Amino acid sequence: MPKMKKHSGMAKRVKVTGSGKIMREQTGLRHRLEVKSSKETRSLSGTVPVAKADEKRIKKMLGR
Repeated sequence: MPKMKKHSGMAKRVKVTGSGKIMREQTGLRHRLEVKSSKETRSLSGTVPVAKADEKRIKKMLGR
């Protein structure tokens, strides 16, 4: 039986922490940055946990 392949697109978008949480980048930092306040831009930077509803599907895509 061949090895199960992970979904490489999803693997590029999320990281799994040591404790097993799935972290993703926040959305809204790609364009229209001149319009957004510095405060808004700073709050959008950094990573956040993936929504509970998506965890099962994402774990399956990562082969976990």
